[in-house]
Amino acid sequence: MVQFIQKKVSCEDALDLPKPACPQKPVVLVVAVALVDSDGRILLAQRPEGKSMAGLWEFPGGKVEKDETPEFALMRELEEELDIQTRPCCFAPAGFVSHGYDDFHLLMPLYICRVWRGTPMAKEHKALKWVRAHDLYGIDMPEADKPLIPFLEEAL
Repeated sequence: MVQFIQKKVSCEDALDLPKPACPQKPVVLVVAVALVDSDGRILLAQRPEGKSMAGLWEFPGGKVEKDETPEFALMRELEEELDIQTRPCCFAPAGFVSHGYDDFHLLMPLYICRVWRGTPMAKEHKALKWVRAHDLYGIDMPEADKPLIPFLEEAL
């Protein structure tokens, strides 16, 4: 089996290399949100002990279930995880990430939400915190979340 090893090369240089083989791993669709408060800060949630990537800070959200749109999955996840009410019309697309982990490939659209009802509570996370977009670079986050930071800096 030929395995593609991802290296940081320019697109021009990549065209001179042999065509890579597609990694054979499941694709997982996860949706995330940058909840933005009236001060322009973004809510981060800390992954709990016992889960993969425990202790890392992430954008709230979760897996999209079968026959569920990303927006409806996000509405459901925010109620389950943070005890807040939202609606699909409250979400503005901000960007997405396509990231290969060792055992799966993550596809994650990110939305921005500025309107919700309730006060976010850490029902499933270890902790919550509000941060400014430019401060995200110094926070220990999953690798897939990091490429979303420039989208948020530009949008906010």
